[in-house]
Amino acid sequence: MKKWVQTVVGDIELNKDLNLLLFIGGLYALSIALSNTFVNVYLWKQSGEFMDLALYNLSVVIMQPLTFILAGRWAKKIDRVVVLRLGVTFLSIFFFTVLFLGENAGNFLVLLGGLMGIGAGFYWLSFNVLTFEITEPETRDFFNGFLGILTSFAGMIGPISAGFLITHMDKLTGYRLIFAISLGLFVTAVILSFFLKRRSAKGQYHLLDVFKIRREYEHWRRVTRAHFFQGLREGSFIFVIVVWIYVATGSEMALGTYGLIASGVSFVTYFLAGRFIKPLQRKKFILVAGIVLYAAVFIIVTGDLTFTKLIMYGVTISIAYPLLLVPYVSLTYDVIGSGWKAAEMRVEYIVVRELFTNSGRISSILILILFIQMFGEDSGIPYALLILGLGHTMIYWCIRKVRIPFSGENEAYGVNKQE
Repeated sequence: MKKWVQTVVGDIELNKDLNLLLFIGGLYALSIALSNTFVNVYLWKQSGEFMDLALYNLSVVIMQPLTFILAGRWAKKIDRVVVLRLGVTFLSIFFFTVLFLGENAGNFLVLLGGLMGIGAGFYWLSFNVLTFEITEPETRDFFNGFLGILTSFAGMIGPISAGFLITHMDKLTGYRLIFAISLGLFVTAVILSFFLKRRSAKGQYHLLDVFKIRREYEHWRRVTRAHFFQGLREGSFIFVIVVWIYVATGSEMALGTYGLIASGVSFVTYFLAGRFIKPLQRKKFILVAGIVLYAAVFIIVTGDLTFTKLIMYGVTISIAYPLLLVPYVSLTYDVIGSGWKAAEMRVEYIVVRELFTNSGRISSILILILFIQMFGEDSGIPYALLILGLGHTMIYWCIRKVRIPFSGENEAYGVNKQE
């Protein structure tokens, strides 16, 4: 495995924790690819109302940042790996609860959304902090790119496998089976986490200080703004597109086919992005990809909604997303790494970043709900997507003046110190 990875991505020095973290990230991606797409469809089918689905997803993105705050404190006081374990455990509880509730799951949208948000909050706080600690500036593009490859591969085999099972079995039995498989994958991830090196932290939890440092540290202020706009698109698009595919086709297999095609394209693009994008090229890729992502919105909001148009949209964003996210995530970690007391306060930096991302997601879903209330689903959703779709395009305008000392960019621009 190690030899194959080095053949694919180049001369990258791998260590045990980096391999394990990639493996755990891959298991998470596979479980989510199998089930999370179909959880939204499963819940939507019980009421047929986008408002109910918006309520579920709003519960997720409200509980997630609240959990991030608590998870950050525990990561400083206890251990990052323990927090990772808690996240995977709560995600396991989520899928167990969905299995237990069955056809009554639609009556417990806030509970289910809360469980998913808590699990995701614990998981992503620890995963992001561990990524920051285990990788170095020269290995971050590789790590993010290779994790993207794993995520894309999971996205290829997960939805198509789940769609096949649901289509060829009794619908409720098929859903229960894929939720059970996801539960098993998360349990495996919990077991693997015991092989990660324990990483406790010293010092106090200075969340407010890292939030306030945005006033003095211009690059950090720009990055946090960018993450708000990132969340502004993600909050609604993540579930609206999934349901639209099902509405257009009436088939879970079609949803799996969409995932297979889109993730196959994403798989190739993540490989190329992780392998070839250099630090000095990051902003150019972020700009172009952000423009393409917004242009893709017009494919699905103009004219009749067909499966062919949705596939075109999926292919387009599957090319653009990796070209944006690989350099953008790496740039974010580099800004944190060059910030005030970065080594001591890295947990707080991650928490603040996620607070901005999730505030964007909350705003996104609230705007979607407002537009549905004002214009109805048929007109309100497309109008909302045209506004929310600008989120990723705005990222470039937030980070365009960021200069990172150890990326080589300062030398290229003739800058000798931080602005």
